[in-house]
Amino acid sequence: MSITECNLYSKVKNFKTTQIGDLYFFENYLIAEFYEGVHISFDSFKEVKALIDEHFKGKKFGFIGNRINSYSLVLSDAQLFNDSLKNLMAYATVTYTSIAEKVFDVENHFFDFNKKNFTCLFEATNWVRQTLESKAA
Repeated sequence: MSITECNLYSKVKNFKTTQIGDLYFFENYLIAEFYEGVHISFDSFKEVKALIDEHFKGKKFGFIGNRINSYSLVLSDAQLFNDSLKNLMAYATVTYTSIAEKVFDVENHFFDFNKKNFTCLFEATNWVRQTLESKAA
């Protein structure tokens, strides 16, 4: 389910459209809905990274990849993502198919982030918020 179809949408602080997807910014986390078929490399992610830096200004944040579409991450760029997102404290994905869950399992071997998969956007949001609260304490 897209964020635009649920109650979370009313709490969005800022919305941005990029070449690879739509970004919904909240106080200390964002939800990304990347477009069907995009291949997300470190280079194609630079616009998203700039918006993250602008919004969170170096503060700890959470990221939720709401996988309503099928897309791929360039796994050979994983270390570049790991090195450039040092203030990312919680990375949740929301998957809606068994194939997407298996993709998460593969990706999980390449990324150093505190990462967890969910099948429900609300559960992912709650986990990210709780993780950020525990990191702030």
